[in-house]
Amino acid sequence: MATRGLKIWAAAEDLASNRGYVLSLYRQLLRSLNSPSLPLNLAARLAKKAEVRAIFLLGSEERSVHNIKDLTDTAEYALGMMKKGEIPKYIQ
Repeated sequence: MATRGLKIWAAAEDLASNRGYVLSLYRQLLRSLNSPSLPLNLAARLAKKAEVRAIFLLGSEERSVHNIKDLTDTAEYALGMMKKGEIPKYIQ
């Protein structure tokens, strides 16, 4: 018995439609790490940027719709926290 409407794996069209949004999140996170309101020195900023790049690099290979949604939700959360001048617990 097949279930209709339940999508587990992302198709190429799904990935292409989210590309602009994901690139926007990536760029915003990198820019937010340059904010003077964050209590980070230069070495810590560079380390956090390397973490963001690694997460997005590994996330670019993800095919599960649920995992992709979790990654974008986490990026939105981290971006919101950094805009408040706080470092999210997930990337400390």
